[in-house]
Amino acid sequence: MSAHVETIVPPKLRPGDTVRVVAPARSRTMIMEHDNTRWIDERFATMGLTLTFGEHVDEDDQFRSASIEHRVADLHAAFADPAVAGIITVIGGFNSNELLPYLDFDLIAAHPKVFCGYSDITALQNAILAHTGLVTYSGPHWSSWGMRDHFEPTGDWFRAAVTSDAPIVVEPSQAWTDDMWFADQDARTAVPNEGWWRLRPGTASGRIVGGNLGTLSLLQGTAHMPSLDGALLFLEDDFESDAAHVARQLTSLLQLPGADGVTGLVLGRFQAASGVTRGALDEIVARQPALTGKPVLAGVDFGHTSPQLTFPVGGAADVVVGEQEAALTITRH
Repeated sequence: MSAHVETIVPPKLRPGDTVRVVAPARSRTMIMEHDNTRWIDERFATMGLTLTFGEHVDEDDQFRSASIEHRVADLHAAFADPAVAGIITVIGGFNSNELLPYLDFDLIAAHPKVFCGYSDITALQNAILAHTGLVTYSGPHWSSWGMRDHFEPTGDWFRAAVTSDAPIVVEPSQAWTDDMWFADQDARTAVPNEGWWRLRPGTASGRIVGGNLGTLSLLQGTAHMPSLDGALLFLEDDFESDAAHVARQLTSLLQLPGADGVTGLVLGRFQAASGVTRGALDEIVARQPALTGKPVLAGVDFGHTSPQLTFPVGGAADVVVGEQEAALTITRH
């Protein structure tokens, strides 16, 4: 497991900047089976950002992905190109960790820039943190911006994280969605948000480590796992992870060296199909000695539902969980 390295915060995005779209996991070809690019293009244009695409984003093999060599080449080209100010991923998938032995972390550290995605991209983000200290952003993919309705405050949170240095005071969304919006933009229903789940009281600050729980777990025992000592964990998982799976993965993570130094836990919203309830999470947390006496907040707007908070992997946050209310502030991003 990697020791702490000095934090590098990339330059913020500004109107006029170019953002490169890359596909470290699944191909853009799969996304274009449902073409929602009209709303993507409009939103980035409104921000004053120009999108360009990696050379190999449309390669599509039996794993709905490009070759390792070409995915690595597109990532390296995006970081090395002085005309590129930020990088955003097409979508997630399951094989970003294949790239880790081939990444030039010295190149990445020498050209710090905004890098945003989530889900399977967690493997790249935490490996970059472990090797370079560079802050990356767990937030919407390029494809996420194609959601016609019920998109905000996803965009607002993204802009707050990557265009400003001001602390981000996170508030629960008014409503959320959990649907295959990309296939049918009309058949959608927003669910009123009951608010955060205050599972354990306390106050904590720390360096944010995390993203997708199952993907982060793939880094255990490798040189690509960031230290958990002093970490404020932000974790989520998708519909394929039921309560038993979440429990065993979290247990494994919190048995790593340094896990006793975790300062607290912030959990994203679980998809309805996962069956992960508040009661299940309460029992899962109760079984974790590394979390004894530490704040645990759940049901926060990040993960595989919408809207989606953008948070800085390697940045810092404060969390306060009281008996009647809770507060979450991202302090360094």
